[in-house]
Amino acid sequence: MASLRKEILISASSGAVWDALKDVGALHTRLVPGFVTDTRLEPGARIVTFADGQVIRELIVELNDKERRLVWAVVDKPFQHYHASAQVFDEGPARSRFVWTADLLPNELAPTVAAMMDQGLAVIKKTMERPAPAR
Repeated sequence: MASLRKEILISASSGAVWDALKDVGALHTRLVPGFVTDTRLEPGARIVTFADGQVIRELIVELNDKERRLVWAVVDKPFQHYHASAQVFDEGPARSRFVWTADLLPNELAPTVAAMMDQGLAVIKKTMERPAPAR
């Protein structure tokens, strides 16, 4: 089983980053706009449409406010197994660490998933570090 772990430092408070991550139906607007183009909620899951047109149904396993951790799973093709989590850690008053892990089968999908994780983290960083709109 392939096991991937990626992390990135973000110049934004952990509270702000967690608030965007835990909004599971707003991936496409609050966390990874452009990388994800649509998110639809259904009971216990979300349907995620990626910029390349790929559509994945993600089961929401756990949303833990205390640990600032979201866990999800994919039970559809092309995966035999996919279990992932994202967690936000406080690194100071306006700095956080975003950690994304994924365990998956078949192993051959690991390079593709790793590249998507890298892209997603770059978008998260850019999105969370952009200045708030003027009111």
